[in-house]
Amino acid sequence: MGQSLVQIYVHLVYSTKNRLPFLKSVVERNRLYAYLAGIHKNQGSPALIIGGVEDHVHVLCRLGKTINVSDLMRETKKDSSSWVKSELSIPEFHWQAGYGAFSISPSHVPALTEYIERQEEHHRKVTSKDEFRKLCKKYGLEIDERYLWD
Repeated sequence: MGQSLVQIYVHLVYSTKNRLPFLKSVVERNRLYAYLAGIHKNQGSPALIIGGVEDHVHVLCRLGKTINVSDLMRETKKDSSSWVKSELSIPEFHWQAGYGAFSISPSHVPALTEYIERQEEHHRKVTSKDEFRKLCKKYGLEIDERYLWD
C-alpha cells in the first residue's frame, strides 16, 4: 500500500499543577480551548472537541500519523502554558507533569463528545480526582496516587 492511513481517536485528560483552579473564567477557558485546537491542528492531530473545568482539560482528537502521544502532549502543554501566562495574565500557571491518554473506538466518539460538552454539569456531582480514577478503572489502568495529583 503506497498510502498511510490512520484513524486513531484519543481522549486526553490533563490538569493544572496541583489541580489549582486557574481556569475559573468560562471566557478564558474558551480562549484556551481555541488555542489548544490550533496547537492540535498544527501538530496534525485535529481536536474534535475540547472542554473541561477550572482545573483540568479533556481533548478528543484524531492522532496524526507522524506524532506520538507523548510528543503531542509535551508540545501542547509547553506551548499552551506559555500562552496562558502571557495572554491570560496568569504568570504562576503550570500544567501537571502527567496526563491520561485513552484510545477511543469511532463508535464511542458521539458519547464522548457529549460527555466533554457537559463537563461543568458533570463536575457539580463528581470531583476531578474521582472522575480520573473512574476513567483509569474503566480502561483497566492501575494508578499510584502518590504520583497522580502533582
